[in-house]
Amino acid sequence: MTSETAPAQTDAAAARMPYGALFLLMIVYAFNMLDRQIVTILVEPMKADLDLADWQIGMISGLAFALFYTLLGIPLARIADRGNRVGMIAIALAVWSGFTALCGLARNFTELLLARIGVGVGEAGCTPAAHSLITDYVPREQRGRALALYSLGVPVGSLAGLVLGGILLASLGWRAAFLIAGVPGILLAIIVWFTLDEPRKRAITPQTPAAPHMPLGQVLATLRRLPSFWLISFGTAMGAFGYYGQASFFGSLYMRTHVAGIDAMAAGWGVPPTVFLGLSLGLIVGLVGMVGTFVGGQLADRAARRGIKGYTLVPSTSLVIAAPLFAGAALAPTVPLSFAFLSGAIFVHALNYGSVFASVQTLVPARVRAMAAAVQLFVTNAIGLALGPLFVGIASDLLAPSLGSEQGLRAAMALVALPLAIGSLLFWLAGRRIEADEAKQGA
Repeated sequence: MTSETAPAQTDAAAARMPYGALFLLMIVYAFNMLDRQIVTILVEPMKADLDLADWQIGMISGLAFALFYTLLGIPLARIADRGNRVGMIAIALAVWSGFTALCGLARNFTELLLARIGVGVGEAGCTPAAHSLITDYVPREQRGRALALYSLGVPVGSLAGLVLGGILLASLGWRAAFLIAGVPGILLAIIVWFTLDEPRKRAITPQTPAAPHMPLGQVLATLRRLPSFWLISFGTAMGAFGYYGQASFFGSLYMRTHVAGIDAMAAGWGVPPTVFLGLSLGLIVGLVGMVGTFVGGQLADRAARRGIKGYTLVPSTSLVIAAPLFAGAALAPTVPLSFAFLSGAIFVHALNYGSVFASVQTLVPARVRAMAAAVQLFVTNAIGLALGPLFVGIASDLLAPSLGSEQGLRAAMALVALPLAIGSLLFWLAGRRIEADEAKQGA
């Protein structure tokens, strides 16, 4: 079994879930996702204003952001594995929020690209430190739920970004939307700094000094001995490839290929089309995603009662179901049918959040948890977040001459069903190895 040596594992901590701290961390993660998702609803007016191609949208939505996010994630995780994780999260939040605001001042593609890189630099310091901190906050049997609660930041932030973006776009324009989205995060960073508890401060005394820092080579050697860790990481990457590939173009899909349908439905509600679309996508990605994430956390802990293998069962099942649903959302001929497919896809895909993170945090030794999370996110984002949107953007541009701009985008978005199915297979393979790998940690 995995060694449980986290300093915060007291009887009091085991008796109850620290909902206050988890809720605050979830809000931080929601700001993380808000800054990413608001781009989705602002894409078309931003594209027209700055004269951007679809591949450039893919760059600012994925590759530029993810490149520095992934490269800096590992060195920042090394600091988190021995330093003040609360301070790191607060500083990271302030940095990415500031650069989000700067996106609204961009005058061309290069300036927008640099601002998005800055957002990625800031966000690199958040999730590995948060995963490590949460794993210290709660006992093993609550990790699926705790990490699922943190992962609620994905749908909550997506809801806020899409709804806020749609409203601000209609009333103030895309530049003001970025500025208004960025500033509150700086204020939240101050609250995080002075509110969250760092368990290591209590654990380190003259009688119980801090454990020696594990050398990087030893950390990587530990992870290399765990094939299931890599299968989970690449499975997560394939799931992210499919999701982010589509999510970056949700706004474009409906604004470009369902103009008449969106206009008619917006008129029925008496609101501008961008507001209607932002609210609709926000409710689907946000509320449906919240329900899926919550249910997934419960399923994860229940499935893992008989062993860590249970954590891989949820994503291996959910991704194979999500694949045809995402394709259906892209290809559906009407807005209501597309929304129905997308709702099902978002719900099923969200089931896996708690499981994939809990499997890694339970599998690896306590001293390398932040580093393991960073490596998992490195693989996930280098493949999924960096290449998913870029792939869809390039495929859309390549298919446009023969299929047209509208049908080319729909076909490109439907192609993400394949990596989702591959991700399901990788999680199934991980389930066959993970129990033996966990046993190595207790040997």
